[in-house]
Amino acid sequence: MTPPSRQPAPDTAGSGRPRVPRRRDDRERYGTRILWAGFAAPGAIWLIVLFVVPFYVMLAVAAGQINAFFQTAVPVWNPLDWSGANFATVWHDVFGPGAFLGGQAVRTVVYTAIAASLCLAIAFPVAYFVSRYSGRRKTLFLVLLIAPFWVSYMMRMLAWIDLLQTNGYVNRALAFFRLPGHNTNWLGGDSVTVVLGLVYGYIPYLILVLYAGLDRIDKNLLEASRDLGLGKWRTFWRVTVPLAKPTIIAGSFVTVLPMLGDYYTNQLLSAAPGTTMIGNGIEGLLGSPGEQGQGAALALLLLVVLLVPMGYYVISTARASRENI
Repeated sequence: MTPPSRQPAPDTAGSGRPRVPRRRDDRERYGTRILWAGFAAPGAIWLIVLFVVPFYVMLAVAAGQINAFFQTAVPVWNPLDWSGANFATVWHDVFGPGAFLGGQAVRTVVYTAIAASLCLAIAFPVAYFVSRYSGRRKTLFLVLLIAPFWVSYMMRMLAWIDLLQTNGYVNRALAFFRLPGHNTNWLGGDSVTVVLGLVYGYIPYLILVLYAGLDRIDKNLLEASRDLGLGKWRTFWRVTVPLAKPTIIAGSFVTVLPMLGDYYTNQLLSAAPGTTMIGNGIEGLLGSPGEQGQGAALALLLLVVLLVPMGYYVISTARASRENI
């Protein structure tokens, strides 16, 4: 009789489990890559279609030419044929002698700095209260914080117009309490109106970001600080604020970056030459015959300026992540 054939013993390789064949392991690894690529595909397509392609079109227009007869932009798609004439013109209009865009750039920085400071001064106490002291009513407060997002930005600005017009509720309230300024034309080119409009439009974003960060702070750290002898104020300044610094930076960028390119708020609430911002300058150039290339070049220069704070945010966030490890 022939002895029964012996099955080869499974190779456990010292792990106590049968070794998975290499070919099967490669198939699983390849399948995992395909799976993650499938998850990333919609976002990648979205980024390419709505950012990369429009960005390249803007470059082609900014470095392109102008049709002398129709006064329309002629994009140049070959980078070897690009021209820097529009960038030189815009640079002169911003920083050169008699630059008409220089005042808009300075005004944009000033308005944005004041509005961002006011947003932070208002949003941080609100977010801190909701995250720490709202108790059982936290859900109600969260709904109230999200409520502004249910109304479009344009409708909120139109409501602001109703409040600030000559016979609006602001002047009526001032007249009722017999306060000065009840005859002020708030919509006649007042810088205060533009700044308050920026605060009113963008402060909900900052409140939500700050709340999300403050709510994630470990309460045990705050209790430990109190147990070590720090009072409420010292705990707030030495523990809460440093832990919330990355959130403050992120929330500030969420509000500051759109403010720098905003043109709609000033257009609705003022529309006066003395309050125009750099976004209004870009819109004006893009809508003027023969100046579309300069408008695209100015938008790209603004993007380059915005890369500086964005880089700082990335570096500070990475540093904070390493410190928390």
